[in-house]
Amino acid sequence: MADVLIADDSEFMRNLLRGILEEDHTIVGEVENGAEAVEVFDEVEPDLVMMDIVMPIRDGIEATDQIKDDHPDANVIMCTSVGQEEKMKEAVRAGADGYITKPFQKPSVKQAIQDVVPS
Repeated sequence: MADVLIADDSEFMRNLLRGILEEDHTIVGEVENGAEAVEVFDEVEPDLVMMDIVMPIRDGIEATDQIKDDHPDANVIMCTSVGQEEKMKEAVRAGADGYITKPFQKPSVKQAIQDVVPS
């Protein structure tokens, strides 16, 4: 059971992820942009961040880079849309530990988390 921070500018996507995650994990925060993700990460120090790539104010790649600089052991799974391969490469360079593709499927989300945060 991991403590998870969800970072996505779409309330629909946050709700979808929460529904998939909350039976096995504890949701310790939900934020709408990368700046909030960095701030809340520092406060709650979750085991895992589910990070959308495209968000306002600060995108998920910049936020991941900052979180990984401050907390090298942080675990970040990027949430991406189909067709964002270039952004995924940037996210991996920024330190992302894994990724899932929208629309989310429960088995792929669970597998991505298991690969990054073994129980």
